[in-house]
Amino acid sequence: MSKRLSTTFACLLLCGLLAMPAAQAAAADGKTSKTAASQAAPANENLPRIAILGTGGTIADSSGAATRLAGSKTADLTAEQLIAAVPGLKDFARISTEQVANINSHEMTTKLWLKLANRANELLSGDTDGIVVTHGTDTMEETAYFLNLTVKSPKPLVMVGAMRPPMSLGADGPLNLLQAVAVAGSKDARGKGTLLVMNGEINGAREVTKTNTQQPETFRSYDMGFLGYVVDNVPDFYRTSLRKHSTDSEFDVSGLATLPKVEIVYTYVDAGLGAVKGVVADKPDGIVVAGMGDGSIAPSMLGILRDAAAQGIAIVRSSRAGTGKIKYDAREGDDVGFVASDSLNPQKARVLLMLALTKTKDPKELRRIFATY
Repeated sequence: MSKRLSTTFACLLLCGLLAMPAAQAAAADGKTSKTAASQAAPANENLPRIAILGTGGTIADSSGAATRLAGSKTADLTAEQLIAAVPGLKDFARISTEQVANINSHEMTTKLWLKLANRANELLSGDTDGIVVTHGTDTMEETAYFLNLTVKSPKPLVMVGAMRPPMSLGADGPLNLLQAVAVAGSKDARGKGTLLVMNGEINGAREVTKTNTQQPETFRSYDMGFLGYVVDNVPDFYRTSLRKHSTDSEFDVSGLATLPKVEIVYTYVDAGLGAVKGVVADKPDGIVVAGMGDGSIAPSMLGILRDAAAQGIAIVRSSRAGTGKIKYDAREGDDVGFVASDSLNPQKARVLLMLALTKTKDPKELRRIFATY
């Protein structure tokens, strides 16, 4: 029975593969391949126009056996091939596809973030009603938060991926993709910033984080909770994020080729100083500290980071705990300009600090920004 199920899905996928062999052009160098997915474009002109931007990830991994339940290092399927393998998708939207990259998300770069943000702004300023970005799950929360702060449109932008590859018996990608398109085409999703849709749940970009290495329900918004469900492929929202995003964001990356350099250092019992000394010596624009508990920093590291702040390096205190709010604490360096991360985890605090440093290095202004976004 399991062999027949696997063969059925493989046939659906193979149809997509054979129908568009030329679509493999996109690669990890970030060159964009634009294709019109005519086979998925319905005649109904009342349906929303949705652009799917492919970047790779497990959702695009064609390798492996039916019993393999985790992604490998392959991300070779294009966005056009993915939609060809999802029956009924044409009933939800008029779809076009573009391939921005075919990489696993641990290979994601800030250069590709800038490319995604600029392309999304371009598309949403025209007749595109919403965007879906297919993405690996490892860094999806970081890309989502970056787009949440840099895409200046009330139109929906939805991140989607998969924890299990397409050939797996437990493949979650096809349904995730269908539901992401349904959310991206919904008027109820407007004005809510970048969303992450997987496992039938809608999460906001600011709060969501990956919490499990293997399970499909990996994405959680622990402190605030998710925004809504997708039930019978219809989004149902219960709340929205009150922190500024999208059209209310002050960040403009349209003229940027690079972002400020920000590193993360980790604190722990008897923390060695070699790593933090090396980071400071590399002269980054900013450092985020994954502190203990309420953003506490090992005493041996604190003096080095105070000296770094005196050199003009922005220091933000976050926590390795994963939930909770970091507040001002003079004992932990805030008296010399360190900035508390509010409730952002270290990786998201890094995203916000990179964008904040395109505007200011003033600690007071940085504190305002972290309290706002």
